[in-house]
Amino acid sequence: MFDTVLLYLGASFTFLWGFAHLFPTASVIRGFGDISTDNKHIITMEWIVEGIALMFMGILVGMVTVIDPSNHVSVAVYILSGAGLLILAVVSFFTGFRIDFLPFRLCPFIFAVSAVCIFIGGVL
Repeated sequence: MFDTVLLYLGASFTFLWGFAHLFPTASVIRGFGDISTDNKHIITMEWIVEGIALMFMGILVGMVTVIDPSNHVSVAVYILSGAGLLILAVVSFFTGFRIDFLPFRLCPFIFAVSAVCIFIGGVL
């Protein structure tokens, strides 16, 4: 039971953080000042892609947990999702964590906590 709760927590944190990425996109782009239209489109695309990817990962973990959390495919999803989140945590720690804007500084912790919840709930 506790394992399932951890899986749903990890999935929820991941999904909600991805969803939260979609809202500040315009203000983030404005924060870059006067940049080219192409660069604005690239930054917009990257913010939306990260948000959707996180939402997808959270939904995927949640759905395999609903279907059968002990299935071999579910365990593979947990391992890959947790590893992906840990990689994002490391990247975010060395990049966004250095920015003086709280949401960027939260990314590595949210990614790491989500990964730990998923690993403990689904793999260990």
